[in-house]
Amino acid sequence: MRRLTTAALAIGLLAFTGGCRKPQRVRAGAVDQGENGLRSVVSVADPRTSAQLVRGFHALESNSWRWTKGNFTVTLRPPLNADKDGAWVLLKFSMPESVLSRVGPVRLTANVNGTPIDGETYSKSGDYTFRREAPASAFHGDDPVSIEFALDKFLAAGSVEGRELGIIVSMIGLEAK
Repeated sequence: MRRLTTAALAIGLLAFTGGCRKPQRVRAGAVDQGENGLRSVVSVADPRTSAQLVRGFHALESNSWRWTKGNFTVTLRPPLNADKDGAWVLLKFSMPESVLSRVGPVRLTANVNGTPIDGETYSKSGDYTFRREAPASAFHGDDPVSIEFALDKFLAAGSVEGRELGIIVSMIGLEAK
């Protein structure tokens, strides 16, 4: 009898709370996930997306950013209709004075699935958003997208510390046009 009463109480609570739930807030990127688990936008601090940082990234620092090497690659989910409209490639990063003072202006370039996109040269330290257009021809339906970034100059391993150091990245993404 006690089990029956407990079960009835539990069912009653579930029925009552099911219709009276607070609306849930959607976390940034939570609906950005495709069937393959990839996201279109990756915060380098998010452990759920760390597998998308394919190569050229150092360990997370200050729970918010990572140093890169001179070349680094990420895999992303293409935004809707990218194979028809193209997409914007986004990279939020900091250009450290410690790099610029030793190597001079640094040129950042990228390839989206092997298709080169316009690069940019940075000669001042600071925070930047690299935002470049990737053509529709760089995308193949819903297939994962590989974006390879390259710096023409960076700090070689051993010049300042044991790691090769490029730029400090916080976010990488693809945005629908």
